[in-house]
Amino acid sequence: MISHRTVYAYDRPVEFGPHDLMLRPRDGHDMRILGSSLAVSPPADVGWAYDTFGNSVARLTFHEPATELVIASELRLRRYALDDPLPRIGRRAGAYPPRYEPDEAFDLASLIAIDRPSETEAVRAWVDAVLPELPEGSAEVLEALSSAVYRSFVYRRREAMGVQSPAETLAAGSGSCRDFAFLFMEAARSLGYAARFVTGYLHDPAGDASDAQTMTGGGATHAWADVFLPGAGWVEFDPTNQIVASRSLVRVATTRKPAQAVPVSGTFRTLDGATQTSMEVEVAVLRTG
Repeated sequence: MISHRTVYAYDRPVEFGPHDLMLRPRDGHDMRILGSSLAVSPPADVGWAYDTFGNSVARLTFHEPATELVIASELRLRRYALDDPLPRIGRRAGAYPPRYEPDEAFDLASLIAIDRPSETEAVRAWVDAVLPELPEGSAEVLEALSSAVYRSFVYRRREAMGVQSPAETLAAGSGSCRDFAFLFMEAARSLGYAARFVTGYLHDPAGDASDAQTMTGGGATHAWADVFLPGAGWVEFDPTNQIVASRSLVRVATTRKPAQAVPVSGTFRTLDGATQTSMEVEVAVLRTG
């Protein structure tokens, strides 16, 4: 069960423009949606569409001003994953460097392209420093790269909007889950892999058993990366927690870059000089069966 509640408060009534929500995953062989609900106050018309990446997006249209905007989503789903996934993926994935089939390379071109080309030299210098000798297998290369991000940087939850560039994360030596995901993506792309950004939720097994490993990034939306491995397809890598293809990762949306994956986005127009006084986000991911 996943509950996600966002509340915006204002000192006087404001008029809300259209809002887009990325809160509902798509069904797949690794995840089944068992039930969902969406509640919005003030009331809004809700229209659903798929974006250019095939993600489900809800568009809200409001008709009355208010001093508070509340968006509450609940999901019931079943997540499937491989036990001990890395060896199984490694047996199907190709060697390093990756060799995509011509059609794959054409289709994946925008996800292989570096998003911040001016920072490629800094990213490759970091990769060469932390991984002076790369493994022979693609799965092992990417697992080592994810582990290098995990070991090299300090996790800091940032409330500010946006994502640090890879160079900013390298300079700061710290970042949030979305910063680590973006650095990992650009590093993987610099090695010739297609990578995409993933926004979703993290289930912390420590909430179910006292002897389970505690995860980093729970209690909020989470971010990680997908990499397309020849022979194995899209594989999830979470450098914040050093996990691969884990059932703890609940994918909601995938995009080419972080700025395209915002759970709640929209505008408001002030009336009589109104200002936003607060924003609160509450996320709970619970195992119910």
